[in-house]
Amino acid sequence: MLPGCAGPDATSDDRPVVLTTFTVLADIAGNVAGEHLRVESITKPGAEIHGYEPTPGDVRTATDADLILDNGLNLEAWFAQFVDELDASHTVVSEGIEVIDITADAYAGKPNPHAWMSPANVQLYVDNMVTAFSELDPEHADEFVANAEAYKAELQHVHDDLVASLSELPANERALVTCEGAFSYLARDAELTETYIWPVNAEQQATPRQIAAVIEFVNDNDVPAVFCESTVSDRAMRQVVEATDAEFGGILYVDSLSTADGPVPTYLDLIRHDADTIVAGLTGENP
Repeated sequence: MLPGCAGPDATSDDRPVVLTTFTVLADIAGNVAGEHLRVESITKPGAEIHGYEPTPGDVRTATDADLILDNGLNLEAWFAQFVDELDASHTVVSEGIEVIDITADAYAGKPNPHAWMSPANVQLYVDNMVTAFSELDPEHADEFVANAEAYKAELQHVHDDLVASLSELPANERALVTCEGAFSYLARDAELTETYIWPVNAEQQATPRQIAAVIEFVNDNDVPAVFCESTVSDRAMRQVVEATDAEFGGILYVDSLSTADGPVPTYLDLIRHDADTIVAGLTGENP
């Protein structure tokens, strides 16, 4: 179970309800809310967020919300029906970040929605949550601020470790090659060049041209390792590995947390796992 999410006795829980669109936001929000708010996620662990199709149960869940949090940046196009017909307050948690646009295919020029893959950006998410939670429950505003500051310190630590661990890589190896273009913000933080097969997981059928372009980039730059995300097949990236000297560096997590007994039950687990996996693949050292 995600920290802050509703448990089996939720029906007798009279705390204000904060509803998020996916598990990553729910966990971040739970760390800020502490014990004072009931945080729930519409999607479940392991769900692919881009093409999610809401159920009648989701609609019923949404009617109980006092506050709705979504990522924005065109991530949750399916979510509009919840916001349009509800009385709950609504906060877009990515508000204020420096947006990076997608540069390839039909999505070129649209904002890359994966801003939470930067621990630095998530500190802004946290600040936006503090503001929304304090308006929802002013009595506990000071505690939301204290929770947020402690959590932001952990986020900064992950960011600092990632940057320091990759600082000695030669320029040509400072490349992050993935199936989905979900790492633009993290690549910016770590001063890595990002290359991917497809821009978003809504389009996960790789074309020969896309695969060939990645193979060319990996060969031209002697990229030591390539990666793929947990919610899609790594078949296309395995073709890149077969055609180059790169190793398959491992699985990265983006759109969803795992269950409590899985590898990334919290956002901090997710971002640490990804940072450690990237460092290990690019430097050849164990995390």
